[in-house]
Formats: sequence, C-alpha cells, structure tokens
Amino acid sequence: MRLINQIPNAFAKLGELVNATVREKPGDMLAIYYDDPETTPANELKSDAALVFDEAANLPAGLNEHRIPGGRYARTTHIGPYEQLGDAWARFMGEWLPSSGNRLADGPSYEIYRNTPMDTPKEKLHTDLYIPLV
Repeated sequence: MRLINQIPNAFAKLGELVNATVREKPGDMLAIYYDDPETTPANELKSDAALVFDEAANLPAGLNEHRIPGGRYARTTHIGPYEQLGDAWARFMGEWLPSSGNRLADGPSYEIYRNTPMDTPKEKLHTDLYIPLV
C-alpha cells in the first residue's frame, strides 16, 4: 500500500483492507522506504506499508507482492515511541554509518515493527531499522 511520505495513512488503509478481507493472520508489519529524505523533497518521498504473509497465502485484491532484495544489511533497534524513530534514523545514518566504514547500497531501507501500540505501551515499542550495505 504506497502513499508518498504518509506512512501512517498507508498503514491505516492497509489495516482497513486486511481486517475486511484477510482470514489468516499476517506476520510482521514493515515500512519500506525507497528515497533518502536528505536528498529527496518531502512531497516526493515514496514508501510502502507492508505485511509479511506466508508464501502460500492468497493476497486480497488491492495488495501487491513485494520482496525486499537479499544481501547485506545493517540493523539497529529502537525501543520507544514511533515519534522518536526519526531521531533513531538520524543516529543510524548520520553517526553509525559514517563511523562504521560501511557504505550504503542501492535499495530500500525498512523498519520491522516487532509489536504494536494496540497491545504495547509506547515506551516499550520495539522497531528494527535496516539499511542495505555494499
């Protein structure tokens, strides 16, 4: 479910669609980011709200299959409110990446939400952030 620079709205639409049509429970929720917010104008940023389904699952109308490319990724974990994810990304990309000796590869970055605000206090939300590496 793609919306430009509106990932919360994309997740809301995805949730409505899945709740109305999907019988089997999907796995993890992901946000997939295709553009660098440092070099792409805000109104042109592209992202996808995504769910992990079993390979044999039939996707409902309105959902498209997308596979994140394999390869080398770096991961960091953020524990806390989603409102602080921007700061976590800034530290990951602006501090860790330059000091690590690694280089960013072409390809999407993404977040995996290991729990949700529906059943977890904001300060205990667990989000893994991934960036592709050369």
